[in-house]
Amino acid sequence: PAVAETLKHRLADLRAATSFADLVAGRPRLLDDTDSQVMVVDVSEGYRMVLSANHPAKPLTESGKLDWSKVSRIRVLSIERDHA
Repeated sequence: PAVAETLKHRLADLRAATSFADLVAGRPRLLDDTDSQVMVVDVSEGYRMVLSANHPAKPLTESGKLDWSKVSRIRVLSIERDHA
């Protein structure tokens, strides 16, 4: 129940944010082994949400990496135990 309640709050935060720079709760961060393509947000009690950009054409930086500051659509890939 505690994880589900926190998940509702995290999803509301994602809906309200205009970019990932707006997110504070859940310690949003890039997943190290994905070359900046996947973001992780903590939920609670050792669970996390794994997210990716969900754009037809992903916004990229000049160096070719995903520009998370311009991501406005996301896909929840999984909700899982934090292995880190």
